[in-house]
Amino acid sequence: MKSPLLVEYSTNTRKERIGNIIILTFVVLIITLPLCYYFFKNKTTYDHSQFEKQIDALNLKQDSSSNNTVRHFDENNYQNYYQPSEKNYSSKQAKGELFYFDPNTLSAEGWQRLGIKEKTANTIQNYTSKGGHFNKPEDIAKIWGLHEDQVARLLPYVRIEPKTASTFSHTKNTEPYKPYEKAKPVLLNIDINKGDTSAFIALPGIGSKLANRIITFRDKLGGFYKVEQVAETFALPDSTFQKIKDKLVVVASDVKKLNINTATVDELKMHPYLRYNIANAIVQYRTQHGNFSSVGDIKKIMIITDDIYGKASPYLTIQ
Repeated sequence: MKSPLLVEYSTNTRKERIGNIIILTFVVLIITLPLCYYFFKNKTTYDHSQFEKQIDALNLKQDSSSNNTVRHFDENNYQNYYQPSEKNYSSKQAKGELFYFDPNTLSAEGWQRLGIKEKTANTIQNYTSKGGHFNKPEDIAKIWGLHEDQVARLLPYVRIEPKTASTFSHTKNTEPYKPYEKAKPVLLNIDINKGDTSAFIALPGIGSKLANRIITFRDKLGGFYKVEQVAETFALPDSTFQKIKDKLVVVASDVKKLNINTATVDELKMHPYLRYNIANAIVQYRTQHGNFSSVGDIKKIMIITDDIYGKASPYLTIQ
């Protein structure tokens, strides 16, 4: 029995069979071509010899530079000093004259007498002239250009003088320490009929609002005739008044007065001590009985009590 594929293939025309073969060949080429690419690829070779030569030259340069200079660092003086290495140091150094010396005061010529080169001597002078100081003999080992052999040679002759005390004398304070206390402002007495808002604000417990209320109350009254009237200011605590009353004075009690024989009800009722009912009673009594002969006549009005009369009478007049 023949396979179905063979049966189908045998039934195809000649052109169809050729086409199928071409397509099959093309598929096989697509699959096998990437595998063949590796065998035909030209392999690139790299020469690392030049790079290795440069690395060797760099290492050689670092080794030579690290052997030429020895660096010393002193954390206490915050100075960096450099000394030539043993290889570059010449043993043919001038010995010079040996004598006892103070490196903080020795001149450049003195250093040269000791056998130190002029350049090194000038370096030391530049260091000391700018405030540098040698605290102990071993500090000379930090001088730039001064070799270890020279340090060992000079070290026994170093004599550093102690720093002299300040020329001024300081007497020790034997008094116990007292913490600083801010000076308290001295409050002057305030004339309650002349003081402005800034004067009242300076008093303890008095802010801008209370200061304005005191002045407004004073203007409505026509002035204060005694200090105790300040306590009647709206929203002024009695405790605050007790703190400030010793600083309040009345220099002049010339208050503004109302003529009870000519003032209208509207004029009288504006006064804080009279109000409308009292002002109306005064005017009604005057209309019925004529002008008042004295301020004390208002006591004949029944609603005017001794307390009202005592507070209001300084503001009343018949003239």
